[in-house]
Amino acid sequence: MRMSRPWSNSRNPTGFIVGNAKGPDRASPTAGSHHPMTLLQNIPLNLRESDILRRVGFGGRRRIRPQIKVLMHELMQEIEACRLLEPSAVYRYFRVEAVSDARTILEGGRILRGSLLPTLFSRAKYLALAVATIGHGIEDLASRYTRDGRVLRGMLLDGMGSAAVDQLARNVHLHVMEKAISMGYRASGAVNPGMPGLPLSEQRPMFQWLSARRIGVKLTSSGIMIPRKSTSMIIGVGSEMPSWTQSTVCKKCNLRSSCPYRVPSGDSDKSDGKV
Repeated sequence: MRMSRPWSNSRNPTGFIVGNAKGPDRASPTAGSHHPMTLLQNIPLNLRESDILRRVGFGGRRRIRPQIKVLMHELMQEIEACRLLEPSAVYRYFRVEAVSDARTILEGGRILRGSLLPTLFSRAKYLALAVATIGHGIEDLASRYTRDGRVLRGMLLDGMGSAAVDQLARNVHLHVMEKAISMGYRASGAVNPGMPGLPLSEQRPMFQWLSARRIGVKLTSSGIMIPRKSTSMIIGVGSEMPSWTQSTVCKKCNLRSSCPYRVPSGDSDKSDGKV
């Protein structure tokens, strides 16, 4: 049994449902900014077999047992029938007020600490902050299968969830890029809290400023996102912004020769795009 085309979570994947998130910005006296929070829902996701296999750790294998591909199809049908994917995101543009060696000051006196943002985005006019999730459904079912001893099903589902988050991040990034173009700017590649020079602790103010609970995402005391199949990102916006894709990042990684999750050169370029 072969996958003849990418699997989609939408019968009519024509685009996002977009709206401005309502309610006060609890972190800032400048809640009346002309860049309100944007809420994205019903985000179309198209999962490729190669993305799922890479996320399961099979990406470097040339041959996959037919039984595994059959099981992947069964699980995809279960995901669709049970509506386990609920992709949503919230993002907002924040004007950059000042940049130093170890911190970036945004409108309203908000501060993000770390050396990565000043290094990459010293010329940015705005930083777009985003949080996105596919919800609890897939990870809950994967955990249930694993507890019941059906480990392969659980492992494949977990890989499907990770591949879905990857695709979701690319789609949210694309939405931010399109808005940047409409403003006459360019958008950078995305960076994530936890990267060198951008402490994971910086997720906490991001979650507060974006009211991430609107889409059901929260942080544990140790900074882990719940649901686990979620992501946060920061994108620079301005006249001159560096651009990269995940395959470029993987190519520069010290683990590039052995990592089973690496993205092959040119692969992510097809869906990430550049401004």
